[in-house]
Amino acid sequence: MSQINIAPNITMSESAAVKIKAIMAKQGKTQFLRVAVNGGGCSGFQYEFDFADTANDDDLLIERDGARILIDEISQEFLKDSEIDYVNELIGAAFKIHNPNATASCGCGTSFSI
Repeated sequence: MSQINIAPNITMSESAAVKIKAIMAKQGKTQFLRVAVNGGGCSGFQYEFDFADTANDDDLLIERDGARILIDEISQEFLKDSEIDYVNELIGAAFKIHNPNATASCGCGTSFSI
């Protein structure tokens, strides 16, 4: 595996770490949750969550209690100072990003603008 960059400005909550480890245990071979920011959604940008078996050279690695998240170099700028969380609310359970850079977001919480 190539060198992975580590930066402290994007964090993972304890509930996200617990959920990621549970998902990875079911997946078996999958090693990482990949979080990305892409253009689109009703507010201009949207979060994308996927699974990855390997890291890329420009990925940021976030680790907590054995759970690991990868974020590509471009998405890191949009997620600066954010927390990746997992919430279980009345309307459903999902990964959620608490992003202080977002100036507006949609009702579902997966789309935002800066």
